Amino acid sequence: MLGDIVGKRIRNDLETALSKPAEFRAEVEYTIDGVRRGIIDPRDVAKTVLSTMAVLAFVFVLLLPVYWILIIALQGEGATLYSTDSAGLIPQEFNLEAFIWVIGDIAIPGAVVSISLPFIDTIYLSWPRIVFFDSSPYVDTTSDFPRYFRNSMVVGAATVIIALSVVVPASYALSRRKFVGRMKLLYGYILFTQVGGGLGIAALIALYTIFVSFGVANNRLILAIYYAAMAVPFNTWLLKTYMDSIPVSYEEAAIMDGASPFRVAWEVVLPLAKPGLATIFIFIFLTGWMEFIVAQLVLSPENYTLPVGLFMLVDTYSVPWGRFSAFALVYASPIVFIYLFAQRYIEAGLSFGGVEG
Repeated sequence: MLGDIVGKRIRNDLETALSKPAEFRAEVEYTIDGVRRGIIDPRDVAKTVLSTMAVLAFVFVLLLPVYWILIIALQGEGATLYSTDSAGLIPQEFNLEAFIWVIGDIAIPGAVVSISLPFIDTIYLSWPRIVFFDSSPYVDTTSDFPRYFRNSMVVGAATVIIALSVVVPASYALSRRKFVGRMKLLYGYILFTQVGGGLGIAALIALYTIFVSFGVANNRLILAIYYAAMAVPFNTWLLKTYMDSIPVSYEEAAIMDGASPFRVAWEVVLPLAKPGLATIFIFIFLTGWMEFIVAQLVLSPENYTLPVGLFMLVDTYSVPWGRFSAFALVYASPIVFIYLFAQRYIEAGLSFGGVEG
């Protein structure tokens, strides 16, 4: 069901993107015809063109660092930040060795599974490793990116699940229920979002001591619980504010139809709060996906996440800038794709619409 929904949304987005050139051409032809016939003021057209050019120039400036990193990644092992050949806007040559080094082989791993049944000898089921892309003809070694990626996905997914299980009911309760200490709890949430950053190195030392004392250092699940705890206050406020904009009359109508409080929350409030849910989903996932300092402090090399793996490429005396740039781009790409897919929900969630019940 979820796959069908995601597939439908992707198809709609692709169809919209493919139809944009034709729409743009039609608008240009309509504008030119309107100017010739005197229906459209040329000054309005000039203002639109100038404002569009200004926006494009601004976007170009914002994307220039990303383009620069891409160019360096495409230069291979010899790339450097201090050479005009590597860092120029129009490089002299391209190769994909750095990206191949990062991704490595693209394959389905083989495995052997043993099944023991009563009165039957052990049965061994095996399937071979299926290789879709072999990196050995292009690079001698590959990175540990797949391992870092798995660790980051485990931490990020666990952070989202744990945090949402707290944020959603807390946001609904704070938005729709009146109880003793409600405002104190809300202001306490604000305090928790502001105090943590001011503790600095003292908080890191205390955190490391707690992890070691309880024997939970180098545990990805415990790290996810910590990330979820850090994400709960801000995202609870965010979702609660969005739920405040949902008219109470919808819930009252559902109650009049005999819906239980759980069904009201599940079938009425949460579907209407999808933009807010998409927004906090991104923010919570970013908490587990991008955090570096605590992950580097408490995890061992076998459980390092992607930010720590990227840092490990930095040598004391030299940095493989081509591989470093390719690693950084591949590391950031999932967030870009997730944001592009959920953009409409995120914008709606951050706008906190003015509907009042």
